[in-house]
Amino acid sequence: MAGAKNYDLELKDLIEAVLREQASDLHISVARHPTMRVAGKLTPLEKKPVLVSEDTKGLVFAMLDEKAREKFIEDKELDFSYTYQEKARFRVNAFFERGFIAAALRLVPMDIKSLQELNLPESLLEFARKKQGFFLVVGPTGHGKSTTLASLVNFINHERFEHILTIEDPIEFLFTQDKSIIDQREVGFDTKGFHKALRSMFRQDVNVGMIGEMRDHETISAAVTAAETGHLILSSLHTNNAAQTIDRIIDAFPSTQQNQIRSQLSMSLLGIFSQRLVPRISGGLIPAYELLIANTAVRNLIRENKAHEIDIVIETSSELGMITLNKSLAALVERREITLETALAYSLDQRGLGHLLGKKI
Repeated sequence: MAGAKNYDLELKDLIEAVLREQASDLHISVARHPTMRVAGKLTPLEKKPVLVSEDTKGLVFAMLDEKAREKFIEDKELDFSYTYQEKARFRVNAFFERGFIAAALRLVPMDIKSLQELNLPESLLEFARKKQGFFLVVGPTGHGKSTTLASLVNFINHERFEHILTIEDPIEFLFTQDKSIIDQREVGFDTKGFHKALRSMFRQDVNVGMIGEMRDHETISAAVTAAETGHLILSSLHTNNAAQTIDRIIDAFPSTQQNQIRSQLSMSLLGIFSQRLVPRISGGLIPAYELLIANTAVRNLIRENKAHEIDIVIETSSELGMITLNKSLAALVERREITLETALAYSLDQRGLGHLLGKKI
């Protein structure tokens, strides 16, 4: 690829390969073949030459206008969205490594799927039907949090007349307004920051707010306050389970403010949904998940700083609709969707999973 002048065409070829192979990601890095992630595994495009610095710069700059190029060079990293011929959208992070330009592109499906199409529990719709409160979708990077949030927002869009505001960095899914008014704001272009946009939300007659990610205590504080004052707030965090999510939120605040945020969170939280995308026997990925519903017992544990006991509440409250990750994994094994080895790899309590499946681990 070295010396190639038409990087628009080179980029087109790479994106067509991503779409053809149903990849989730594309990595562009010096001294490597362009590399896709297919069903969770990195797959080099070995028919393409190893990239040199001129190639990675040309491919990244092919996705940026002049203003964005200048911002990238100045900041040394840039989050942005890129649309390819109305066929696909990508969330892109461009960055420098060892002085060279590199990028990671995450495919964002053009169509927003329903929970049923995503193999997610229909019970999540009960949270979307709420008029007020705080609902979180959590999990590691790349495990479908944004897709789940988009599905919930689109459900509200089709079901009732609301003013929905999304605050994202960058904007991922593009919504087609139906019954609801949907305003999408991109951090860095439409607003200077998440918490600034959230503060403005109070003056914009918003019913539902979707925050792409909560990164600091100012954003968390504004989100919880919004949930307390008549808004339905949907957001995400990079945490592994419900108990860790509660601790992460509280620990984001100075010690002098932690009792206050515990009290606010205990009153406003609706639930926490933790998900993983795990390799399926038949190919592709399927979600495994944990669901916490904020009942009286959960609210008391949050208020009393006993988040470590939340796992027990989830495990003993299946009749209320709560789901442990182990039960979700066990059900996938029993339906022959995933192997036992895969389930064990993703379980946070392997011995407990073995007990559910009647196997000694």
